[in-house]
Amino acid sequence: PEQGRPRDYLVLAIFSCFCPVWPINVVALVFSIMSRNSGQQGDMDGARRLGRMARLLSIVSIILGTIIIVLYISLSFRGNISF
Repeated sequence: PEQGRPRDYLVLAIFSCFCPVWPINVVALVFSIMSRNSGQQGDMDGARRLGRMARLLSIVSIILGTIIIVLYISLSFRGNISF
């Protein structure tokens, strides 16, 4: 049976762009757009593969970004980092 179009995780990739891990989240956005293009061209396997990579990179970017933000805030409250 025909499955629906694979997810491209574009919203997740755009959300990850707000995290301070710029190279990873930009690559996630590119993979997401490539996944969408592959799905529109009928390459469902390629779209699934690229979508999974976009999801993985987006999640890594969000986790690393959260860690960086928490570390920055905790160090700034201790007085080790000045604004």
